[in-house]
Amino acid sequence: MKTKLSVNVNKIATLRNARGGDVPNVVKVAQDCERFGADGITVHPRPDERHITRQDVLDLSKVVTTEFNIEGYPNDRFMELTMEVMPAQATLVPDPPGVLTSNAGWETKKNIDLLTDLATTFREKGIRTSIFVDTKLENIEYAAKSGVDRIELYTGPFADNYTADKEAAIKDYVTAAKLASELGLGINAGHDLSLDNLRYFDEHIEGLMEVSIGHALISDALYFGLENTIQMYQRLLK
Repeated sequence: MKTKLSVNVNKIATLRNARGGDVPNVVKVAQDCERFGADGITVHPRPDERHITRQDVLDLSKVVTTEFNIEGYPNDRFMELTMEVMPAQATLVPDPPGVLTSNAGWETKKNIDLLTDLATTFREKGIRTSIFVDTKLENIEYAAKSGVDRIELYTGPFADNYTADKEAAIKDYVTAAKLASELGLGINAGHDLSLDNLRYFDEHIEGLMEVSIGHALISDALYFGLENTIQMYQRLLK
């Protein structure tokens, strides 16, 4: 099965919010991403609403026809919004409120009770659950024990080291993905994947189901156009 491409539209909201008003329109861009070939739409509403707002999530939930993925730290606000919207997937990240971007995975053993409760809550509502993790094998083992459906591999370190030594950069991800598959976990990935490194990552990670890409894809669209850029990314995926 081909790896799915979920387009994160946070940066569209960042651009809109910089000027105020409704240009660019987040809902229209998300619909265009789907029309241009995206397999899903991802948003990460943060408490300060510096990009995606609560209203954006509500508006998008009415029009997204592919898979809608909501990322965030599972505080009361996030849980309330997610339960109201009922997305296809909830991706849980361990971000404190003021962090710039998601740059670390869950310590799943330490948070096993919380993650187990969350997985149960989402499963009862028919929402697929994914949690953001690094390649530490213990974190993957306890992710499986928590009952979540998938993990999302944090690919920042891979991207940072890819140019210097791609084989070394991918090594721990191959091992982590193999264990995740053996434990029955679906595998997603995201953070700093780009036109430069996506094909290599996708070719080497068995069982990769979905990548979520925002910053690099939207930046590339400034040069190549949104429709062409989405197709460029899709051509890199097996």
